[in-house]
Amino acid sequence: MHIVKLIPIFFYAILLFTCSYPQLTTFAEFKQKESIIIEVEGDPHEQVKYIEDYHPFIEVISVYDTIFNGIALQGSPEQLQRMEALEFIKSIHSVQEYQAIPTTKSSLLTELQPSITETDPYSWNDTSYTGKGVKVGVIDTGIDYDHPDLQKNYINGYDLVDLDDDPMETQPEQGVPTSHGTHVAGIIAANGELKGIAPDAEIYAYRALGPGGAGTSVQVLAAMEKAIEDEVDIINLSLGNNVNVPDYPTSQAVNRAAELGIFVVIANGNSGPDAWTVGSPATANKAFSVGASTTPSTAPVLEDSFEDKTIPLLEMLGAPEWNLEKDYDISSIEEEVTGSLSGKIALVQRGEIPFYQLAKQAEELGAEAVLIYNNEAGPFQGSVEFRNAPVQIPVAAISQEDGEWLKQQAEETNHYFIDSKRIDQPVQVAPFSSRGPVTINWQIKPDIIAPGTGIWSTVPDGYQAMDGTSMATPHVAGAAAVIKEAKPDWTNEQIIGAIQTSADQLMHADELVSSTEQGMGVIDVNKAIEANTIIHNGQLQFGKVDNYRQEFQHKLIVENMTAEPQSYQFQIPYKDKGISWNLPGAFQLDPYEKKEIPIEAFVTGMQLDKGVHQGWIALEQGNATYELPYIIVNKEADQPKTAGFEFTLKTLSDDLYQYQIYMTESARKLEVDLYDPDTLVYKRRLLEEKNLEQGLHTGELTTKQAGKGGYYLAIVTVYMDDGTYESSEAMVYIK
Repeated sequence: MHIVKLIPIFFYAILLFTCSYPQLTTFAEFKQKESIIIEVEGDPHEQVKYIEDYHPFIEVISVYDTIFNGIALQGSPEQLQRMEALEFIKSIHSVQEYQAIPTTKSSLLTELQPSITETDPYSWNDTSYTGKGVKVGVIDTGIDYDHPDLQKNYINGYDLVDLDDDPMETQPEQGVPTSHGTHVAGIIAANGELKGIAPDAEIYAYRALGPGGAGTSVQVLAAMEKAIEDEVDIINLSLGNNVNVPDYPTSQAVNRAAELGIFVVIANGNSGPDAWTVGSPATANKAFSVGASTTPSTAPVLEDSFEDKTIPLLEMLGAPEWNLEKDYDISSIEEEVTGSLSGKIALVQRGEIPFYQLAKQAEELGAEAVLIYNNEAGPFQGSVEFRNAPVQIPVAAISQEDGEWLKQQAEETNHYFIDSKRIDQPVQVAPFSSRGPVTINWQIKPDIIAPGTGIWSTVPDGYQAMDGTSMATPHVAGAAAVIKEAKPDWTNEQIIGAIQTSADQLMHADELVSSTEQGMGVIDVNKAIEANTIIHNGQLQFGKVDNYRQEFQHKLIVENMTAEPQSYQFQIPYKDKGISWNLPGAFQLDPYEKKEIPIEAFVTGMQLDKGVHQGWIALEQGNATYELPYIIVNKEADQPKTAGFEFTLKTLSDDLYQYQIYMTESARKLEVDLYDPDTLVYKRRLLEEKNLEQGLHTGELTTKQAGKGGYYLAIVTVYMDDGTYESSEAMVYIK
């Protein structure tokens, strides 16, 4: 089941209001102002004239006319609410929530003290270049420009939430405070005690996400307009939603920004490890979307060599690292800890007592460390954070199976000893990193992956380590700044091609990890700068097979970046039943020559299983081998059939609701049923539609049609033309 997470938009959205005849306003009405952004049809400058003529108490703050037609306004709530619909006001079809949600790994520290399991950004730049003179726009939650490591590089910015020139992170008095944008900016260009990837790059910050890190597509679009107006070279978007379609408004805007020469880098999302989890705007075909890889690290394990048993440990947040390096006596205890645990590792099952309390009790009884095993199948991640009296011994989580095995050993032996050690962890795709492909056009996403676990960076009042594709994306933005300094004559296409061509592909069980997990591989800044060959359009995205036999063509572009002629040849790919290839023979490129290389694939649909087929084709040049991913969808795929269901009270209305849902393919019928979220008792049908085409569907319901107010679990069921059906969930609030 595909879960659609919905937070009521009215808590966070900048509302799009409409306007009509002028009204007199009292001082009491005017003194309290609100900021809004409206999306308009036609020339927004012409619409501004109308607003200034007929609504003199409404202040025009900014006009957007490049990738988004809109106007930012300020006025009293009463004045704004008196406006009525005008022909040039567009409907609200794009107020989809965007969220910046990293996973914090460690407590806030006022001094720079990364641990051995965490990494600072500059360690990933092994070049002599620092991004000097390159302008990077960070569209996020704002930035703490007073941070000593960011003061030097912060140049300018804008707040698209409050519509002013102060893009400071949300402060506690404004709502739920944020730190995400400061962390992202530090990864790119911190220049103090901590160094970013590109410590001399210039940072332009745009606060598009407000309290709690939430915002809307309207704010994101307006922020992109501001960044283009400021002539930034690179835009970093460590944000997204769960709408996996290529033509969502923000994805279209990203494509337009790229066409204007902006290098746009976007987080692939933190909804992995399932396929089809990449969301807009990373779904844009001209976006450079970034997934997350783990960083080189060690992980603690317990090892019993006699029983050939290794138990992985998940360290809990807020406890010291698990650095025990000898054998320890395991003592199985109940939740109510009693007796001496001196020199022992305490083992206890997860229950109702908080993890912190369990750990603190064991610590006070002399335990060297604590293991908490799950009370159900599977692993879990916990926290023992408590600033006033932090736990001073290591605490780790283990699975139910491993916990019961350890308990049995401890009970059968008076003193059961087991070795504790740390082992090297290979770099891999982070489990949380969203996967592709993109629905409808079946593109490979992410385009690249970068370090996204345990990334140490700046936050207001200190430093913190975080996980997320939000942390991987600024690694690529910073790398692009470094490459732009090193290769000022390169185009964005050359930079993208160099990054992908030189990437290090990840392996699993002697096979390449699929491209919809890792893109072209892990970024390597130095190798990208020194690339002898750049392959453009290196992802072979053939699309969908609808006929008995179908021919696909792909135009690969290979560029020789050296002063010497270079020879190339394809390895003959493994022949998959139903897929045959027509690859050119060996070819040569003269110095600095760029050549188009045609590749053909012939697919016999009847001989190939239905679904998504992925693989790699190898191009050899001397001692180098370049792996090029391909993707083919035969007949049908298992993608979610719907995305982005929303149900909200219509702007400026107390008795009309609006809904929207995106269909990734045509369907016979759509039903939305409401259930009690606590008891799961069926309440009523909210809406029903028939004969839906692929694309965005919108509609309206009156309060009478919506029914009794409250919070509901909405089950969205879509019935396909072939008789199959699919359900997803969303939370709905009716006033």
